Amino acid sequence: MKIAQVAPLYESVPPRLYGGTERIISFLADGLVEAGHDVTLFASGDSTTRAALAATRDCALRLDPNPPTSAIAAHLAQLHEVRRRASEFDVIHFHLSHFLHFPFFEDIAWKTVTTPHGRLDYRDLAGAYGLWPRFPMISISNNQRLPLAGANWLATIHHGLPARPHSQPQWNGEGGYLAFLGRVSRDKRPDRAIEIALRSGYRLRIAAKIGDDDQHYFRETVEPLVDGTNVEFIGEIGEAEKDEFLGKATALLFPIDWPEPFGLAVIEAMSVGTPVVAWNCGATGEIVDDETGAVVDTIEAAVVAVHRVARLDRARIRAVFERRFGAERMVGQYADAYARLLAMHGA
Repeated sequence: MKIAQVAPLYESVPPRLYGGTERIISFLADGLVEAGHDVTLFASGDSTTRAALAATRDCALRLDPNPPTSAIAAHLAQLHEVRRRASEFDVIHFHLSHFLHFPFFEDIAWKTVTTPHGRLDYRDLAGAYGLWPRFPMISISNNQRLPLAGANWLATIHHGLPARPHSQPQWNGEGGYLAFLGRVSRDKRPDRAIEIALRSGYRLRIAAKIGDDDQHYFRETVEPLVDGTNVEFIGEIGEAEKDEFLGKATALLFPIDWPEPFGLAVIEAMSVGTPVVAWNCGATGEIVDDETGAVVDTIEAAVVAVHRVARLDRARIRAVFERRFGAERMVGQYADAYARLLAMHGA
């Protein structure tokens, strides 16, 4: 198949630092090429891919050294180029937020697939989707679908990551700390993670991005709790540091307070055998089970869970990851979904 992957322009593909969506797009595009498909990736020019790169912007928006930038203008220019080349592809797979591409592709909705990577309970989304109900959608969890239950869902495909090379060291939580990974925000609740760690008798290490909108929350709520000993703030880390950071942790804390549509950090931890204590919110119940960690509703339950999951078999956690959340499985499911889409329209 000739497949276009259309990535957001906020981060490169893969991202240099934070950026779960762009990492998944990178694994998907490269995996489809490996499987023999003809793939074109529409992304920022600082992206690295095995696909043919179609860059409509020289670099990703967030790390652009020449602000100010316009995300809307950048994405409109990208969509113009995808539309100009639409006849070259059998399937056009969009990973953009809030259906910005719908008006451009209304007449060829049948050859597109949209994977929304964020929450779908925004007040305006259902009304917007109702204007363009023919667009096929792929969810990243069953929970993500709930606000748009009547949409034209083609499949649910959980995220996947490449299997870790056997030559890499196998960490076993020897660091003796709990980990928090991702983004400092009210939705992600690092303050809740700090309370869980302190009450369970563990140090907490926070490796996270602070976005412009979250600076006040960090200064007012999180920073006063960071003492450099019991609570350490590392900042953003890249791919090279992530495995060791997670692998040496006793457990990953994922105490979210929003309808997380997936939670990539959860399977990143599982990929190195690290168990997860996750809040019962969004899709966590689809991802975490008793073999890989615990799903909790209260601080008290989280403290108890930390001590339980510390005794889990880390080799078994890695095996569960490889069976359920490998990139090869994800790529195959997307290719199957594309084939079903084309078969439905006789293409």
